[in-house]
This record gives sequence, structure tokens and C-alpha cells, in this order.
Amino acid sequence: MSLSPNFGPRRDGLRPELVVLHYTAMADCAAAQRVLCTPEREVSAHYLIRRDGKVVALVDEPMRAWHAGEGRWRGRGDVNSRSIGIELDNTGTTPFAAPLMDALEALLPGILSRWTIPPEGVIGHSCMAPGRKIDPGPRFDWQRLARAGLAVWPKTSATAPVDPDRFRADASTFGFPDVADDALLSAVRLRFRPWASGPLDGRDCAVMAEMAERFGLDKTSAPA
Repeated sequence: MSLSPNFGPRRDGLRPELVVLHYTAMADCAAAQRVLCTPEREVSAHYLIRRDGKVVALVDEPMRAWHAGEGRWRGRGDVNSRSIGIELDNTGTTPFAAPLMDALEALLPGILSRWTIPPEGVIGHSCMAPGRKIDPGPRFDWQRLARAGLAVWPKTSATAPVDPDRFRADASTFGFPDVADDALLSAVRLRFRPWASGPLDGRDCAVMAEMAERFGLDKTSAPA
């Protein structure tokens, strides 16, 4: 039985094909849980993971939690109906606690298995809502999840010619939505190069070319 009242049925027969990771951006996890369980706030997630590693199940997985808001991934909206949402107890400015990361690494395999979600389906809130959201933020350890087969990460450190049009096309093929250039670059870097700064460079282009080649969706067959 769901602990949070903020949920409903998934729409149009949709089922989870993504896991969206968030941070709470609150100093107190108890306060975050209250928000996620307050009807007037109209926000929730399927899971909340505390800094001490305790996993709090808030909404049953088959139901539609209200965590993603407006955004798109792989050309499709209503991310809430297509995803499992996980809130991580973190302010966004500090490292993620080791017990929290251990718990996330233990939780994800079951979710991915139950819903047949591939590692590239584990994304950040910032990935599907560039310019609006930045969580789980630059301190999140995506490489750790990738090493465990629970997310994806570039295999090489190559660079490529700086080509803004090719970069945008590759980002779209991988899944990022069509947004302004600066928002797109910021979202790609939050996911793959959080330490990078400055204008688009050859490493940004190489990363997106690799991700598009390895995991890109065939846009000719993608639903509108």
C-alpha cells in the first residue's frame, strides 16, 4: 500500500521504461518525506533513500508517481507514466552519503529487472528537463552506477571535431530533448562531464557521438 497519497494510474497503458533520479534539495529527510506525502504539494516519488541507507517506499511501482513534471526523453512526454522516480536525500551541494549509494545500488537491479529497463534508461531529472532541473547534480557518482551495470558511461577519452549541429543531433538520438544550446550543453555535462566548463568542446562532441552510437534510439520508429 502506498505511503504517499500523491499518485494515480499510469496513462494510456504506459509502463515504466525509465528510472529518474532526483535529489531532495532539503537539509532534513523527514521534511522531504512530509512534502512527498502531503496532498496539497502534489509531488511524490516511488522511493526515498535516506542518507543512512534506509529505503522508504512511498508509491507502489505499478502506479504513476508525480516526480518528473514537464519534460521529455527520447521524443516522448508524460515521463511520470513511463518511469520510476527515486528521491535521494542530498542537498545538491554535498557528496552523496556512502550508505545512500550502497542502498541505491542494491535497489536498482530489482527495478530494472521487474520492468525490463536497460542501463541507459537510468537518467537524471536534469536529463529530461534541461534548463528547469539540475538534479541529481554534479556531485552524483554516475560512473559508480555504470561500473555496476546500472547506468551508462563513455568507454573512451577521445575527442571529436567541434560540430554544434552534430552534437545536437547525437544528443537527440541518445534521448535529450530539444532545448536551447546552453541548456542542452549543461544537461549533457551534468550527466557525463560535471567538472567541465566553457563552450562546447571536442570532448562533449565525442561523448555524445559515442552515446548515440551505442545507445541511440532509432528516431524513425520512435513514437511521437
